[in-house]
Amino acid sequence: MENVTLNVSGMSCGHCVNAVEGNVGKLDGVESVKVHLDSGKVDVAFDHGKVSLEKIKETIDDQGYDVE
Repeated sequence: MENVTLNVSGMSCGHCVNAVEGNVGKLDGVESVKVHLDSGKVDVAFDHGKVSLEKIKETIDDQGYDVE
């Protein structure tokens, strides 16, 4: 299991949290995802054998947020 913390800009409300956590959480191989609005960070625990970090970033980007 791999754990990463991503810097994500553009998140500002509960809808943002639900969009990111909901969509990233649906990816096969993602064990957990937690958005921290106050710091603009997203913690993700995932199985690198099932899903790539790029796919996770792409999923967040598809919701309209910028991943650094």
